[in-house]
Amino acid sequence: MKKTGKACYMISAVAQKYSIHPQTLRLYEREGLLKPSRTDGNTRLYSEEDLEQLETILSLTRDLGVNLAGVEIILNMRCKIERMQHEVNEFMEYVKHELARGIGDWEQRLSTALVKSSPTDLVRTSPAPAPDENTKVKT
Repeated sequence: MKKTGKACYMISAVAQKYSIHPQTLRLYEREGLLKPSRTDGNTRLYSEEDLEQLETILSLTRDLGVNLAGVEIILNMRCKIERMQHEVNEFMEYVKHELARGIGDWEQRLSTALVKSSPTDLVRTSPAPAPDENTKVKT
């Protein structure tokens, strides 16, 4: 295991802190809900992130009565939502950048245009008049 300078807890300390049996922690690991790191001697070490995950699992199971299959689905959905949120944030940054660049390009084009007008001058604000009854073509 690489030393990261972060606090890590052994299974006995985690079990005692959360009033659960160490076998329950092992079960959560077998089910893929927790992924503690391991030492060279294969001892489980739980990081702060692992403890946060455990608190979520315990909240879902104890407080809300969710079974382990439901916990797995909820945790997977949370990961997907976080990834999607990250993608949306990246897209929004891209759009902001492109809009800023586009406005700069538009301002440059306007400064060199033969006819000076703003984009709003070119857009019709009222609807087109309806055709007159006398000008309709009869079939």
